[in-house]
Amino acid sequence: MKPYSVLFVCTGNICRSPTAEGVFAKKVADAGLNGRIRVDSAGTHGYHVGEAPDPRAQSAATARGYDLSCLRARRVDRHDFDRFDLVLAMDYDNREFLAGLCPPPSMHKLKMMMDYARKHRAREVPDPYAGGADAFELVLNMLEDAGDGLLQNIQGRKSEGR
Repeated sequence: MKPYSVLFVCTGNICRSPTAEGVFAKKVADAGLNGRIRVDSAGTHGYHVGEAPDPRAQSAATARGYDLSCLRARRVDRHDFDRFDLVLAMDYDNREFLAGLCPPPSMHKLKMMMDYARKHRAREVPDPYAGGADAFELVLNMLEDAGDGLLQNIQGRKSEGR
């Protein structure tokens, strides 16, 4: 069976989306679902292609047990909508960009990351790039919450045979 695949997307692919990828990959591994769920991340813009995640994002993630060190920024492209079952935008600007790139038959794959949050009411994951350590901690809190809901959603889909 083909693994269910999720792509996390932010602007530069050095803060929010690689953090989402790292958080969710650990949740998948902890649930014993490696090989059944595939994760990746990308940015809407090519500002940082080939670069590692922001050192502040890596530091905050490492403190919570997530390893982002092997990740490298890349730019999202139209073919990602063929390669992934779900494409999750971190904010409305990212979603708008992705909607313009998305082939109409794949529009159902495009969602907001915070659609899966259970504790946080915010609809967007704020960009911590210009902020301090607290901004990166908030992003982690939000992504952990949304990641739990996302995993539960995917597991529900799998058990229903979708």
